[in-house]
Amino acid sequence: MPSTHFDLASQWRIHAPVDRVWAALTDPASWPRWWPYVHAVRTVREGGRDGLGAVRRIDWSTRLPYRIVIVVESVEALRHQRLRVRSRGQLEGEGLWLLRAEPGFTDVTCVWRVKLQRRWMRWLAPLLAPVFRWNHDSVMRAGEAGLRRLLEGG
Repeated sequence: MPSTHFDLASQWRIHAPVDRVWAALTDPASWPRWWPYVHAVRTVREGGRDGLGAVRRIDWSTRLPYRIVIVVESVEALRHQRLRVRSRGQLEGEGLWLLRAEPGFTDVTCVWRVKLQRRWMRWLAPLLAPVFRWNHDSVMRAGEAGLRRLLEGG
């Protein structure tokens, strides 16, 4: 049976200081205000000082006619540099946000390694893999645009 793992990467360039980008990304409860495909974020468990151990249930829509609900736990945080999360639910895997401060902007790299959990997705993955990647890229581009509007004032 073909692999149902997906390695997905996105790169954003946000013209805002790294501390503001970090603050926005580490506050998932605010995501629905600026990320069009995030419909709801519910805190399941509060985390420690840097958000470590926090567990959130995130309800996403997509460009395709389906929704994804994942439960995400923050498992590593290096302030203004790296945030690693573990997901379970309809997509199981791990996500890594990397931030790099540059003069006048912040480079953001997001890498997800997920395994499809929905049966229909697993069965259709060999055929629909390019469509799933396009869908993910669209959702991430909308997040980048929303974060830019929020932080760049545009």
